[in-house]
Amino acid sequence: MISSPLPAMPPSPSIPDADRDRRPGWHALGIEAACRRLACTAHGLDSAEAAGRLRAYGPNLLPEAPRRGLARIVLGQVASPLIALLLAAAAVSVVLGDLEDAGFIAVVLVINTAIGTAQEARAETHAAALKRAIQIFVRTRRDGTVQRIDSAGLAPGDIVLLEAGDRVPADLRLISAAELRADEASLTGESLPIDKRADHIAPEATALADRLGMLHAGTTLRRGRCEGLVVATGRGTELGRIAQALAAPATQPPLIRRLDRFSRLLGAVTLALVGLIVAVQLGGGAPARETFFVAVALAVSVIPEGLPVAVTVALSVASRRMARRNVIVRQLPAVEGLGACTVVATDKTGTLTLNRLSARRAWLPEQGFVSVGEGQPDGETLAALGRSAILCNDATSDPTLGEAGVSGDSVDIALLELARGAGLDPVDLRTRSRRVAEIPFAAERRYAASLNRDGADLRLHAKGAAEALVPRCRGIAAADVLAAAETMAADGYKVLAVVTKRVGASAGATDLEAEFRDLTLLGLVGFIDPLRPEAKAAVAACRRAGVAVKMVTGDHAATALAIARELGIAQEAGEVVTGRDLQAGRSDDPAARARLAGAAVFARVEPAQKVQIVEILQAAGHVVAMTGDGVNDAPALRRADLGVAMGLGGTDVARDAADLVLTDDNFASVVAGIEEGRAAYANIRKVIYLLVSTGAAEVILFLCSVASGLPVPLTAVQLLWLNLVTNGGQDVALAFERREAGMLDRPPRRPDEPIFDRVMLRETAVSGVYMGVAGYAFFALALSQGWSEGSARNLLLFLMVLFENVHVFNCRSETRSAFRTPLRNNGSLVVAVAAAQTLHIASAYIPGLREVLQVAPISPRLWLVLGLMALSILPVMEFDKALRARSGKSNSTIHTGSDDAGAEYGRQHSGA
Repeated sequence: MISSPLPAMPPSPSIPDADRDRRPGWHALGIEAACRRLACTAHGLDSAEAAGRLRAYGPNLLPEAPRRGLARIVLGQVASPLIALLLAAAAVSVVLGDLEDAGFIAVVLVINTAIGTAQEARAETHAAALKRAIQIFVRTRRDGTVQRIDSAGLAPGDIVLLEAGDRVPADLRLISAAELRADEASLTGESLPIDKRADHIAPEATALADRLGMLHAGTTLRRGRCEGLVVATGRGTELGRIAQALAAPATQPPLIRRLDRFSRLLGAVTLALVGLIVAVQLGGGAPARETFFVAVALAVSVIPEGLPVAVTVALSVASRRMARRNVIVRQLPAVEGLGACTVVATDKTGTLTLNRLSARRAWLPEQGFVSVGEGQPDGETLAALGRSAILCNDATSDPTLGEAGVSGDSVDIALLELARGAGLDPVDLRTRSRRVAEIPFAAERRYAASLNRDGADLRLHAKGAAEALVPRCRGIAAADVLAAAETMAADGYKVLAVVTKRVGASAGATDLEAEFRDLTLLGLVGFIDPLRPEAKAAVAACRRAGVAVKMVTGDHAATALAIARELGIAQEAGEVVTGRDLQAGRSDDPAARARLAGAAVFARVEPAQKVQIVEILQAAGHVVAMTGDGVNDAPALRRADLGVAMGLGGTDVARDAADLVLTDDNFASVVAGIEEGRAAYANIRKVIYLLVSTGAAEVILFLCSVASGLPVPLTAVQLLWLNLVTNGGQDVALAFERREAGMLDRPPRRPDEPIFDRVMLRETAVSGVYMGVAGYAFFALALSQGWSEGSARNLLLFLMVLFENVHVFNCRSETRSAFRTPLRNNGSLVVAVAAAQTLHIASAYIPGLREVLQVAPISPRLWLVLGLMALSILPVMEFDKALRARSGKSNSTIHTGSDDAGAEYGRQHSGA
């Protein structure tokens, strides 16, 4: 039990008043001032007082957000402009008695909603994960005794007792601490465990990671023991603030925004065309019922009924492909999001680095600076230093057991690895040189030491801060050694000095401190959280793809810049912005915001500031992907356009707040996700191109027929059959198109680029006009030749099905020739075309269906004529592609396969 240094204070039933948030932070107060504010004593609360405070403050739990029921998920699926258009078309069809039309649309809605609902139902776990992060049992002083209670029962004013391995249950102001070190990486991003001190009082503006007198909920003690005063519980903790930030609405993925804009545009076009036709028909004296039938048929032509299903399937296919490359998609619209991002704001610890310390640099008295940790220098050089590092060390590391065999402080573990690399056996050495006394690490001493047998004598081994040990060494120029330590620290290393001294056999624990003079310096060791092996290449790949990488970390600026230099993210100190800079930057100052948006490294940032960084980048016009693994990353993951969490080392909170999860915690998988995201968007564009161009052909067919006084060329049911059945399999099959080469060799799409850009407008106009005019000409010719309306419609429907079956091969690439795109790249499409044609031929022979569709078999001679007409769309579109390539005006998002395609894309890419 840890004794309290405070005298007892008279108990008070009063509860801290409501204006406490306007007072100085707890880290800026001493223990006595904190107790006075909380109206408590250092001996804890009694049960009655604790119960009253629990009623006032609530339990030490984060509020669990209500899960969406099935009904709300379904409503969310249908709440989009495109679905609204389909619902409107179905309603009009029911009013007019066209139950077949309404039935077809209902089938579309049911299929799309079922697929989307299955995906969305898996994402309802945010608050539950946060609740698990804080719900633990803890020892607290109650009624004058130490009791073990559920942490949910803690209240401000309680006193809790913790030791190494415990998770911190609430925000605590330390009362006393012994050799205390806390791992706060999940909350602050600081990769190194932090030494904590009860006597530390920090200025009000001190960053979260530098509040050494505080412990925060959700973090873990790595060493030592302590007693702390509960100053905040539940939503009032730093973790609670993160939970409240997660309650804010998530940013919509880029695809959703683009599809919404496209749907609104389509809705406006539909209303305009329908209004025009109704006005013309009624003005010409046509009956109202006939006019409404024409309006419904035209609306069916314009609306791509198969688009919701096709896009959902396209995203599902892409999500499976991404899963094979270690990227798990939690929300389907996020599939293409990485392909749209212009900036990846990545957490450093555990994402770009391994989240473990490693000794990578040393300064040795006889050699100066040397590289260590990867076989350099050889074991002989570091033998003496390694021997002391093993003996003044409490960690254990058994390589045969992997992670399960590692235990102890991260610095001690790194020293063991260094010594083992020098050829030393820790177990054998500790057995031969038994420890007889020790000095544990303390913040005021800044070193730890052990006294071990060395033959007939004893030897002192110590490690600690260079400033504490180097001045006590003999035979060296202390100023030069300390300058070397400062150089290493400026390069981002945590520096420890290792010293030794032979002492008399009679020395013991009582006078060990007196031996700290005339020490022998063995060297300085620099520790750093090493890069993931693939991180540098992945960052370079992002840059090649035109995606900026910005590092966001809780580490000190020097450490962050050192890592950034190694990765190629930044080179100069001016590219680093700190949390304090963010706090001082004025939101209404354009120059300040431009500097913040242009920074390459954000260091010493707090959780809330990560959200601020995302918002600054978004305000600068970027589509932001944020990666992270800790609790502290969750709000930023949710606020970013795309949140990417680590699946192995990440917290539940981070994973549940993200859109995508990397199963291998490998930043290189982000690059794979960017490539697959661009490929997914390319395939979605192909689907939209097919649907909109065939819909445009039907609209032109209708407009020409109505304008020339001809009958309605196709019935609403025939149009639905054409759009949903014979064309439905083909647009879905386009989603299986293989990724074309060169996706990473061009800049990303502009954030404001619409789906229906200049290239799609042109290719839709050319193909739609050609098929529509050709269909109208054929229909008019058939009527003039004496064919009945029903027979002419039958032939026209066969022609339009053939047009779709041929035109889908044009849609496989917006720039590359259909004859240069191998069929083996998408065998599903060949099957879908054959199935669609077979199905339509069969419909002419199936009783019941042929009456509903008003179709009949046709002769071989007519098959030949219709087939040749349909094939003519191929040379038309090939000629248009050649013209666009020659004029250099192609801005397609699909790679042409030529060497200059990426440059052409970057030069031409603009929306209409």
